[in-house]
Amino acid sequence: MFSWLGKQGGGRERGGAGGDVVQTVTGGLRDLYLRKLLPLEEHYRFHDFHSPALEEADFENKPMVLLVGQYSTGKTTFIRYLLEQDFPGMRIGPEPTTDSFIAVMYGDSEGNVPGNALVVDPKKPFRKLSRFGNAFLNRFMCSQLPNEVLKSISIIDSPGILSGEKQRISRGYDFCQVLQWFAERVDRIILLFDAHKLDISDEFSEAIKSFRGQDDKIRVVLNKADQVDTQQLMRVYGALMWSLGKVINTPEVLRVYIGSFWAHPLRNTENRRLFEAEAQDLFRDIQSLPQKAAVRKLNDLIKRARLAKVHAYIISYLKKEMPSVFGKENKKKELISRLPEIYIQLQREYHISAGDFPEVNKMQELLETCDFTKFHSLKPKLIEAVDNMLANKIASLMSLISQEESNMPTEMVHGGAFDGTMAGPFGHGYGEGVKEGADEDEWVVAKDKPAYDEIFYTLSPINGKISGISAKKEMVTSKLPNSVLGKIWKLADCDGDGMLDDEEFALAKHLIKIKLDGYELPGTLPSHLVPPSHRKPLQTAE
Repeated sequence: MFSWLGKQGGGRERGGAGGDVVQTVTGGLRDLYLRKLLPLEEHYRFHDFHSPALEEADFENKPMVLLVGQYSTGKTTFIRYLLEQDFPGMRIGPEPTTDSFIAVMYGDSEGNVPGNALVVDPKKPFRKLSRFGNAFLNRFMCSQLPNEVLKSISIIDSPGILSGEKQRISRGYDFCQVLQWFAERVDRIILLFDAHKLDISDEFSEAIKSFRGQDDKIRVVLNKADQVDTQQLMRVYGALMWSLGKVINTPEVLRVYIGSFWAHPLRNTENRRLFEAEAQDLFRDIQSLPQKAAVRKLNDLIKRARLAKVHAYIISYLKKEMPSVFGKENKKKELISRLPEIYIQLQREYHISAGDFPEVNKMQELLETCDFTKFHSLKPKLIEAVDNMLANKIASLMSLISQEESNMPTEMVHGGAFDGTMAGPFGHGYGEGVKEGADEDEWVVAKDKPAYDEIFYTLSPINGKISGISAKKEMVTSKLPNSVLGKIWKLADCDGDGMLDDEEFALAKHLIKIKLDGYELPGTLPSHLVPPSHRKPLQTAE
């Protein structure tokens, strides 16, 4: 997709016009940030309040997936399932085993890089994590290994979340702040739940709240769903949605993938088809990350720019309200207590959405330690530069991204578990629905044709065919909508004469059965479903 997919971690490089486009988009993002946005951030101390400055590696790195969940929900096993091999530093067990953040990334040879060494590597996007101190860095490592999946994405495994205040304090670093740092930079956040462990602890609740503003990145996986039967699974799913609704305050319902993500036999097979479909949807979502990485990075830059603008308005307002000589400390306390009112005032004055403002309690806490007299007044030129970037420059980059996507082959994640779901008899949907009989010599409809023939001859065929009116009387008994039946008619009427012979009628009944079984109808009739008596004329017409 971008150069960070081609030149880092053993990815495929591309040359020619397509490679030029990649370099242009990557350079465009970095150039916009350095020239337009960074001066505004530095002038109003944005990095002290919200997020550290972006570096080269932040623009060049591969898409990242962050796994978060309580202990023993299968986070590390999920990574093992995707990679189909162990990775250095991996520990799996029913007790809380993963006590570190592990960045699983591509490397030419297997090995671990400790946190203190990792944050000084300019090629890795983790340098700004050094601000969390040794307590965190001693619990942070990079696990490198040569794996096809990791050529396209990197995966961040997080410590299992426990309940109780003691565990939160004993970490020695601000766990939620670290999660927030990763959330701002990853492409996908996957929350894992165990079908037997749906309670959301206080720390897990705080962790989810730290993802505020990143809701579009969040996906939920209900793991180990094969350990319950269908009736229990319905109750578990309902309980999970209820628990999430109390923590995640969004009008949209989060996408929940249900399955058992490990390479062991299913304990309960009655929902096998559901698990396969859900796994396929999740794999498709992860596989698309390299293709969408450019738009995601652009979207994150826009969100950052909007927050930086609001921050500038807040800081400059506080500076303007400060007295020049006496009563500075009392005025500071008054302004901090009035911050919610100041937010409303700035919303009205600059026509800003309330959702663009930082969390008021956190902002009040950070302002307590600041010297307001050292803040800067509003500089319209810095604001205008960011407005120009949002109004004009971003549109140019979007057109470049569209050009890149049209000129270059689609970049997908390959290898590991992803290859096992793409093709062959064990691919999702193989031999089911419309695809049934695709690899057989005999016409798949033939096995049910005697039963269909009995119905056909009760409809009084003339010269071996029934009219549309006669066919309709039988087809509407399926209770399918007319729009669906109309499509089935078009597919079954192979010669387009407005009538159906016995084979065409049998085909129509077969397509109705496919639809009633919950499968989709094809846009055009596959060659293996064409009735035998209609195949030769069809080939001649071609």
